[in-house]
Amino acid sequence: MAELTLTLKLPFYRLNQNKALEFERLTSVNTQVANELLCLDKKERKKLTSSAFAHVEIGSAWINQTIRNTNAKTKVKHFKRMWLETNNQNFEISKKGDFYTIAFNLLRGRKGRLPLSIHCASHSQVLDTIMQGTAKLGSLKLCKSKKGIWYALISVSMQVADAISVERWIGVDRGQNNIAVAALPKGFGKFWKGGRVKGLRRQFQRTRRKLQQAKQLKEVKRLEQRERRILTQINHIISKQLVQFAGFFGMGLRFEDLSGCRQTMKQKKKTKSDAGNNRDAWTFYQLEMFTRYKAIRYGVPVQSVPAPYTSKSDHRNGVIGKRNGDWFRGFDGYHCNADWNASQNIGQWFGFSCPLDLQKAVVAMTTADVEGGVNDSPLN
Repeated sequence: MAELTLTLKLPFYRLNQNKALEFERLTSVNTQVANELLCLDKKERKKLTSSAFAHVEIGSAWINQTIRNTNAKTKVKHFKRMWLETNNQNFEISKKGDFYTIAFNLLRGRKGRLPLSIHCASHSQVLDTIMQGTAKLGSLKLCKSKKGIWYALISVSMQVADAISVERWIGVDRGQNNIAVAALPKGFGKFWKGGRVKGLRRQFQRTRRKLQQAKQLKEVKRLEQRERRILTQINHIISKQLVQFAGFFGMGLRFEDLSGCRQTMKQKKKTKSDAGNNRDAWTFYQLEMFTRYKAIRYGVPVQSVPAPYTSKSDHRNGVIGKRNGDWFRGFDGYHCNADWNASQNIGQWFGFSCPLDLQKAVVAMTTADVEGGVNDSPLN
């Protein structure tokens, strides 16, 4: 059995204004407590408990968690906002009718818990497992979005079945023109185009440039956060579809290992200045991480294979060919989509970057023109 940890983001259902204002006020008090802790020496700070803040109206369990969170932030000099957080002993989840209810108490000295209804959204299955006792509750955090909506962030750990044993793999090639290409072994491929993402990045880049010239730095920061949220949502959608695609055919997913690619991939200065083509801003790793944790939940195995020559090798025989933009050409004139060819190499990886057939390579060398060599390779 594998262990899966999720964070459920549950909005409160019809939270009245008085409770919302109370959450806001107590969050300000909690932030003040955290900033007072920062003024103390680190050794003294670690010895403190909630008894040192008996004058604060927030419950001791919440204060103890604030002390732990403050000690964990070793490099922070000042907190703008310290959200209220507590462990799993100080709240409980139940179901009343069609709504799920979370009960907790924020104030010190009160024994009763305040029940609040929450939207289950797509988390009803996980919430049911919590009430059945098959999932373990973690911490509870109360936070507010920029739109003024209050959420309960609940950490949940559960045991899920191990990934199924598969013999065939779907290779996933990541790039810029195509965010992801998943190809069945010697079959068709599913493409996620990157044109919309390129357009969004360039649009945000133009807007930020104008705002920077106007010295509106707060608006620049707001746009950066909005761009990040949009791209994160796109990666969530693609990762979910990748897992569903692999699960439908009963296969596993294979990614190329792109660790350290930003240091090894060379880019021209003109390319880096274009937000749509700058590889440093593309979230390749985030897409893989989202896919991995979703795959654990649905029992789809995921592997990483070395990346060298997956884009330059012919998926039929492993012989190095030529890549020209979106197209790949083999030594015998064979043409196919370059990203689809790379995904085939990733999916049928056998220990090298791709299967090597040296006999066909030798035949190609002997039949090639002696003056030019094979694919512009130097003569022996």
